[in-house]
Amino acid sequence: MAKSDENGMWNLVIFDLPVMTKVQRRAATGFRKLLIDLGWSMEQYSVYVRYVPTGMSVAPEVQTIRTRVPAQGKVQIVSVTDRQWSKAIRFVNAIPEEPAGPPDLLTLF
Repeated sequence: MAKSDENGMWNLVIFDLPVMTKVQRRAATGFRKLLIDLGWSMEQYSVYVRYVPTGMSVAPEVQTIRTRVPAQGKVQIVSVTDRQWSKAIRFVNAIPEEPAGPPDLLTLF
């Protein structure tokens, strides 16, 4: 496992969106695409994650997400430390899985 950034944070967007009609499905798909465009990665179908290193904020993205929540959608944003994230117990097909370390970050000047 990669060395963790003790002060980094993992942010999770957890959501439940209505998908009973074609319009609702289109809105839900648009919301998922928005998260990807903002740099979030799908962890599970309705759970997206984004790693934020020390000193960075997701506040601008949170505001964008807030304004784009589909009608009757429920969205929660939770932050956990990198240390907490790395201690999560994960299973894939009932087989334990090691957590991935923080992603490599590209800095542009």
